[in-house]
Amino acid sequence: MLVRDAMSTVILTVGPAHTLRQAAALMSARRIGAAVVLDPDAGGIGILTERDILNSVGLGQNPDIERAQAHTTTDVVFAAPVWTLEQAARAMAHGGFRHLVVLDRGEVVGIVSVRDIIRCWAPAREPVPAL
Repeated sequence: MLVRDAMSTVILTVGPAHTLRQAAALMSARRIGAAVVLDPDAGGIGILTERDILNSVGLGQNPDIERAQAHTTTDVVFAAPVWTLEQAARAMAHGGFRHLVVLDRGEVVGIVSVRDIIRCWAPAREPVPAL
């Protein structure tokens, strides 16, 4: 199975000036753990994850003041839609992260998460038997 079969194609994008609270509210409303940060001035694609927001709050920083730009990972590892899920999982395990931005010809076309991969690899959910 390939990354294109598992990735989410509806992508939340935020700008570098969004506050962490704004980003968190958007991520929470969509029940996702990462947003792509597009910064035309810096000329790059970054990613802001729930872990980045949690680390900031844990340090006592104010999520109403802190901006996405200051907490965005910019040395992003990108996946291609034609990668196997094994390649994506290996990249995540090696890098210690849970999301990969998927690029096709330089354009963001999706995000694949550990959860997406598990959904493809694990059998369909079955009800837990009552005790």
